[in-house]
Amino acid sequence: MIIAIDGPSGAGKSTLGRLLASALNLLYLDTGSMYRAIALAVMESGLKQSDSEAIGSIAENVEIDLDGNPDHLRVMLNGRDVTEEIRSEAVTEMSSIVSTIPRVRRAMVARQRELGRRGAILNGRDIGTVVFPKADVKFFLTATPDERALRRFREEQQQNPEASLTETFADMSERDRRDSTRSDSPLKIADDAIVIDSSGLSIDQVLQKMLACIPKKELSADYTD
Repeated sequence: MIIAIDGPSGAGKSTLGRLLASALNLLYLDTGSMYRAIALAVMESGLKQSDSEAIGSIAENVEIDLDGNPDHLRVMLNGRDVTEEIRSEAVTEMSSIVSTIPRVRRAMVARQRELGRRGAILNGRDIGTVVFPKADVKFFLTATPDERALRRFREEQQQNPEASLTETFADMSERDRRDSTRSDSPLKIADDAIVIDSSGLSIDQVLQKMLACIPKKELSADYTD
């Protein structure tokens, strides 16, 4: 079974993806972490943000692997554990930039399809529209901008006690703009997606809503068409 979870920053995709994968005993693929790993590789290479061809080449040739169970997922970059490094604000900002490059997205889509074809829960921004348009179940998670910014701010505070909610809101708004207006695989709701607004809901309440929408049978299909 393939389950796609899309939505903007701070919508709860990662947390709910992990919980859903544990509940259903499925592989969990956090595609955002894959883009973050590319961003870290670009930063370490010293390339300019404008050098899209060279960045695309890195995306095509770098080794990225996701290891471990949903609750302890480790992100490996060229055999090195970068799980903690890719959570920095600088990497977050860079990942938002490199993810708009068509060549990068094509490389990541190919990898995501290969990893997920055995059955998985994948979250991102184009899973149900581009990566697996024939996914068995598609969710689009969202929440009010204020609530999403507050969630992101609380995450950032854990690494940077001086983080500003105002700056977090501004950064999130800019990322939303980039994600929804990029020419290649923009963030949008798939026609057959189940939209869940998590504003004011607990994680468990949203999880129960999602579980109620998943058919209690095994499905098979050519997910990559």
